[in-house]
Amino acid sequence: MSELPLSVCFWNYDRTIPLIDKQVAIEGVAPTYTILSPLENFPRTFRDSPFDITEMSFSNYMTAFAAGVSPYIAIPVFPSRTFRHGSIFIRTDRGINDPRDLEGKTIGLIEYDMTAAVFVRGMLRDEYEVDTASIRWRVGDSERSVRDVIPVPSLPGDVDVAPLPQGKLLNAMLATGELDGIIALEPPTCFLSDEPKVQRLFPDWRKAERRYFEKTGIFPIMHTVGVRTELAKEHPWLPKAFYEAFQEAKRIATAELSIMNAPKITLPWVAAELEATKSAMGGDYWPYGLSENRRVLEQLAQYSHEDSLTPERLTIDDLFEPTTRAL
Repeated sequence: MSELPLSVCFWNYDRTIPLIDKQVAIEGVAPTYTILSPLENFPRTFRDSPFDITEMSFSNYMTAFAAGVSPYIAIPVFPSRTFRHGSIFIRTDRGINDPRDLEGKTIGLIEYDMTAAVFVRGMLRDEYEVDTASIRWRVGDSERSVRDVIPVPSLPGDVDVAPLPQGKLLNAMLATGELDGIIALEPPTCFLSDEPKVQRLFPDWRKAERRYFEKTGIFPIMHTVGVRTELAKEHPWLPKAFYEAFQEAKRIATAELSIMNAPKITLPWVAAELEATKSAMGGDYWPYGLSENRRVLEQLAQYSHEDSLTPERLTIDDLFEPTTRAL
């Protein structure tokens, strides 16, 4: 049969590069790849949906799915996963000495409903008994203005979430003390420039994240991959073909971490880090498929519902394309 021409978009992770450079083919598909960062791609995902297969924010996908407006159905591929203890930055002059001290404070973030924020709020509630509804949440751009309209979800009246004042930026407001803290996808410039009044909430964040994993077994999922729903229905072989291709690309990427005679990764102790990670998390420390990820997915669905982003707690199987649910 002739190959199906499809447009595919994701970021150039090491675990997707084997697809881009054609080390891995997708059976029955002639893909055209577009490489965009999540910040470039995600605003378009549920607005004009330009791609047949696309990387997606898992939280944004859940809210779109719950509202019945998602043009995509997910397959259990998770190209981005990140522990988030290290993403919380605070002012040291606000009496914030432990997570409970965030209650009643004003915290900034890029999107209230981005997966990183949903996970951080849930983790703060579960692990540190923080009343996240008591926090004043302020939404805006980080270092420069990139959005004409700042998205703020409609939430119950007891949740204080609002956009930043016009012309204001998260990192500048943290530096000047107009915000008590922020949830950041990358360290703010005021932290990187050694501003003494800006520090991480968890100074030894790697230790905190490892302790969290040892306790919960959860490696947080940030992104998934979506197949246009009508395509999946028209070509029922397609979702599994993409799943298997992404799986093979990840296998190649993780195998290359083990190359020691001429390391491919620009880090001096990458082999030692790989051994330490496998010791802590097991051989397949970045698993795809529902069976290996059900617990973390259930947790994210619960957190989304607790944040009033989804009216009911979503059923994980319903979120994924039927032919991939047994994977």
